[in-house]
Amino acid sequence: MKITTVSTCALFGILPLMLLPTLPGMLCISIVFCLACLLCFLPHKYIRSAGLTLLFFLWGILAAKEALWAGNTLPEKNQQAIVRITGTDNMTTHYGQITHLQGRRIFPAQGIVLYGQYLPGDVCAGQTWAMTLKVRAVHGQLNEGGFDSQRYALAQHQPLTGRFLQASVITPQCSLRSRFLDSLKTVLADYPWQQVILGLGMGERLSVSQEVKTIMRDTGTAHLMAISGLHIAFAALLAGGIIRAGQFFMPARWICWQVPLVGGIVCATLYAWLTGLQPPALRTVVALLVWGALRLSSRQWSGWSVWICCLAAILVVDPVAVLSQSLWLSASAVAALLFWYQWVPLPDWPLSRAGRQFLALAHLQLGITLLLLPVQIAMFHGFSLTSFPANLFAVPLVTFVSVPLILAGMIVHLAGLVMIESNLWYLADRSLALLFWGLRSLPEGWINIDARWQWLAFLPGMMIIAWRLNILLTLPVVCFSALLLLSGPLWRAPRTDVWQVHMLDVGQGLAMVIVRNGKALLYDTGLAWPEGDSAQQLIIPWLRWHNLEPEGVILSHEHMDHRGGLHSLQQVWPSLWIRSPLGWKGHLPCFRGERWQWQGLTFSAHWPVLGNTGQGNNHSCVVKVDDGYQSVLLTGDIESPAEQKMLSHYWQHLQSTVMQVPHHGSNTSSSLALIQRVDGQAALASASRYNAWRLPSWKVKQRYRKQNYQWLDTSHQGQITLDFYQKTGEYTACGIRFYLVGIISGLACRRITGRICGYSNKCWFFECITIKISLRGRRFADYGQP
Repeated sequence: MKITTVSTCALFGILPLMLLPTLPGMLCISIVFCLACLLCFLPHKYIRSAGLTLLFFLWGILAAKEALWAGNTLPEKNQQAIVRITGTDNMTTHYGQITHLQGRRIFPAQGIVLYGQYLPGDVCAGQTWAMTLKVRAVHGQLNEGGFDSQRYALAQHQPLTGRFLQASVITPQCSLRSRFLDSLKTVLADYPWQQVILGLGMGERLSVSQEVKTIMRDTGTAHLMAISGLHIAFAALLAGGIIRAGQFFMPARWICWQVPLVGGIVCATLYAWLTGLQPPALRTVVALLVWGALRLSSRQWSGWSVWICCLAAILVVDPVAVLSQSLWLSASAVAALLFWYQWVPLPDWPLSRAGRQFLALAHLQLGITLLLLPVQIAMFHGFSLTSFPANLFAVPLVTFVSVPLILAGMIVHLAGLVMIESNLWYLADRSLALLFWGLRSLPEGWINIDARWQWLAFLPGMMIIAWRLNILLTLPVVCFSALLLLSGPLWRAPRTDVWQVHMLDVGQGLAMVIVRNGKALLYDTGLAWPEGDSAQQLIIPWLRWHNLEPEGVILSHEHMDHRGGLHSLQQVWPSLWIRSPLGWKGHLPCFRGERWQWQGLTFSAHWPVLGNTGQGNNHSCVVKVDDGYQSVLLTGDIESPAEQKMLSHYWQHLQSTVMQVPHHGSNTSSSLALIQRVDGQAALASASRYNAWRLPSWKVKQRYRKQNYQWLDTSHQGQITLDFYQKTGEYTACGIRFYLVGIISGLACRRITGRICGYSNKCWFFECITIKISLRGRRFADYGQP
């Protein structure tokens, strides 16, 4: 069987891990294994390929089970562990690997991130510590189209977070890499760009300032900071070139063409280890080894064959890498260049040598800019208009000037040649100063793109195919029809017979978005913290991605977990009107008896009473949103005393289809009388999974369920969407993929009309269930938890 066939089987076998709702049990794995072995021994080549694909599928399943083991098992109780430190910010964030549990070694070691505590003593990478750990599975916020921190953590092999209850050092010695890094930090302390030098040379990005990260993101040059293919391949090329140059001074009988190739790969591997061997670097080493093996086979391999073999090898070595966005961004970039050079070869224009080199660089950058648009828009929800000119000078400057100077400085540092080393560091620092001077000189070029443009991003690639195959002239109707289909979302008007309510997953806060006719109205704006707020991080990007323009905000009350993002929203949309019970300047009133219309929906305020000067939870603005058939009751943080007063005066108007659970599901709210009076079909609660108050309360959940409510909460389902048509309401939650009993794919938020979609612990299939059946969706961070 050809190696490309085996690689294709590996790809088709492991890729389904992105789509599985849950992992099969061992009985199912055993049956599929027997079937696969049987198919592999049958004579037909296609049947054997199917059997091999099943074997690779099972390999991926077993790797996924191993990746989920720590999050499923360890959070149940305190753990006595030995932790090897792999990275630290020298303050309160420490990265490590659990190598021993309860006195027994575990393999592979499980990654963990320890937050919020200083270790008792100096800490550095390479040390081992005996710790009593309180761990939990990694958990993050999940919103449609948003960044999935759980998926990222699992792809990085860091399935756990936690804190230590006790800690004592076992091995105080730092690793060679850590000692070398500390030595470099001392030498580079006086250089202005020392953080970027360490990032480029050692993969240390923890200390890189946010300003630098923003500049590189806005100019499309952030890829230069990642220790991945560009740097490691260049290290292999540089080492191979030096070895090849040395062969000129050797006798002919000693010269072997394989030596520079093998030596370059060995040096690149050592450099990847020196930079910490992070998953992107490890994947590059695997791809480099495969490429080297193919070259040593003395056969001619096409670019696509090498691409398939390298990608397959990466996924076989690390099947969970299928969840990594950086892997697919890199793989897409290589595939785009292969396509570009085959379909749009470099023009053979009569130019000077310098002009030819510039043309080659511009040709390459143009191809990568056009063909990576679909991936960039899907992952980052935007692109940089200045990425083309920025990369034209940034890529050669960093690749051929900055990185060689940094690598040379690191080598000379080991040799102890102080004068030469200082000159090298000075030149590297000045080259980076030139780089960022150029990047800062460019205008702000980052463009936020909404979801309507996703399909149009494929237009450059399709136009290239149509141009080369002359389809534009031979089949113009097909081309025009394709253009209409791709641009359909841009000219399609919003439906007027439907409105939506989205409860966003903002953690331990509340933010709800009511949508109709392409306009949005917010009820509460999430929470705030010293470095930012929910609006900056989640709400504003979410609104932009869905092409929604907010017209107003209803604030339930003054607590920061409900109004934290208000200022950021007003900065972006200054014309927002605000309605609240706070009596602040510029705020419209929200008191019982207030009634207004918005986009054909009727809003009626039920609490608090006008003249009530109280504050806090019991002063929350309770609003009912009604379309004449279906309604939603928004309750803020109202508690039982205010609930009883509201029921005693205004009980006949509270019945609603859906109810937002008061006070995040606290037992001080959601009295039985209110639940019965509302008589709804579904209850929505917004809370973070591991909050200090353990909300929502189990008693409150049972109270709603006994009254036949469908219970949904953001800590388990992530973002929750309700679609209301003229006479019916339909519910959607974010679909769950395997990795998951809750690590959710960026593509996993599915909108399935008329059903609630979720994960069942008891079956292997994606379960779409009607509103009358309770949603059993659970996420990775909650698996095995009460």
